[in-house]
Amino acid sequence: MKVRKAVIPAAGLGTRMLPATKTVPKEMLPLVDKPAIQYIIEEAVASGIEDILIITNRAKSTMDDYFDYVPELEESLSRAGKLAELEVVRRTADIANIFYVRQKETKGLGHAVWRAKKFVGDEPFAVLLGDDIMMSDTPVIKQLIDAAEKYGAAAVGTQKVVPEAISRYSSLKVTMLEDRIYKVTDMNEKPTPSEAFSDFAILGRYVLTPEIFGLLENTPPGYGGEIQLTDGMRTLCKASSMIAVDFIGRRYDTGNMSGFLEATIDFALKDPNVGPWLKGFIIDKVKTFE
Repeated sequence: MKVRKAVIPAAGLGTRMLPATKTVPKEMLPLVDKPAIQYIIEEAVASGIEDILIITNRAKSTMDDYFDYVPELEESLSRAGKLAELEVVRRTADIANIFYVRQKETKGLGHAVWRAKKFVGDEPFAVLLGDDIMMSDTPVIKQLIDAAEKYGAAAVGTQKVVPEAISRYSSLKVTMLEDRIYKVTDMNEKPTPSEAFSDFAILGRYVLTPEIFGLLENTPPGYGGEIQLTDGMRTLCKASSMIAVDFIGRRYDTGNMSGFLEATIDFALKDPNVGPWLKGFIIDKVKTFE
């Protein structure tokens, strides 16, 4: 099963990051020198993805603009001899084949993914959530794709979370297949600690088969009155084969302020242009509070 397409749901309202997200999509907030969504697209491209569909809403046209050519800016950079900057600007526009479709109603993640049905067609596809930024040597979605292809199954990315945090995620019922790879037999959305199947949570990366669309189309609203992707996948894992990949890497929830700041600092420290300065700045700053 060759995975060539990816879907990035990015139609959320960004209420956890207000007031900044009142007019700026949360996916366009900068992490160091790039908007958050660019890291996700780069992860997909590095994993062999050729075509990417971003699920947006009417307030997020800036994403479309960002991944397009900007003739006036490019001409200005060219005239000024700023060829390095020109290359950076053009690279963003040429990074991948990017398409867009709007989620016209806020009906949940399951409904957003269902909107990709015509784009995906009859192929397996990757889903990368717009809030979840990953730092890893091997792209996280590539780890899932490799496992999905090996087992001929749908796949979800997972890591263990502390029991009191499981109510923020989907909990998985699993049995081990091999190191870091598990068979999924059940799941539930945002369970209480007593309802959770395990402390393995789904964390923002999926490889799904096209059967999911028919299931989502017939999935009634669930948690929060929305169509939950977890509910559709729960039916899928019972009717077909699904695995969970305990991926190697660090996941950041950039949809909230603490996660966003943590990601900004970690990515900045790894940047050779600002990392050494930032490390010294943090050390000096901490000393002033001792």
